[in-house]
Amino acid sequence: MTRTSAVSLIRSRSLSDVAEYAYAATAPAESRLIFLAGSCPLDEHGNTVAVGDFAGQAAKAVENLRTALADAGASIEDVISTRVLVASARQEDLVAAWGVVRDAFGEHDVPSTLMGVTVLGYADQLVEIEAVAAVLDAPTPGPAGAPSA
Repeated sequence: MTRTSAVSLIRSRSLSDVAEYAYAATAPAESRLIFLAGSCPLDEHGNTVAVGDFAGQAAKAVENLRTALADAGASIEDVISTRVLVASARQEDLVAAWGVVRDAFGEHDVPSTLMGVTVLGYADQLVEIEAVAAVLDAPTPGPAGAPSA
């Protein structure tokens, strides 16, 4: 299946430029939206990795996010928004996790929300990343090269 990213990032000239992300993003009506469950810092056996390490857990959550996106026919460049949850009331812990997520997205700086929360679902879990992606799937050629829906 051939796919094309549908995401257009919008940068506001009316808002502060200190934010390390676009303020909005759009996708055309014909795009396929992919809603991803929160990506957690779990290994292949379901164990929480990097216990006590906000940046380490963020890195594993990003790795798992990339895998879930690939399984859905998308990539990190197709993400249209994220929500990064960090189980801490300390801003420096949120910033440690955010730095890893921000670096993983590079120039594709999608609209994001960073939140401190009381607790997350798995034992020793400190970070979770929710995401929505949008792709345009190219039609698959039908018989004799005729396009099909």
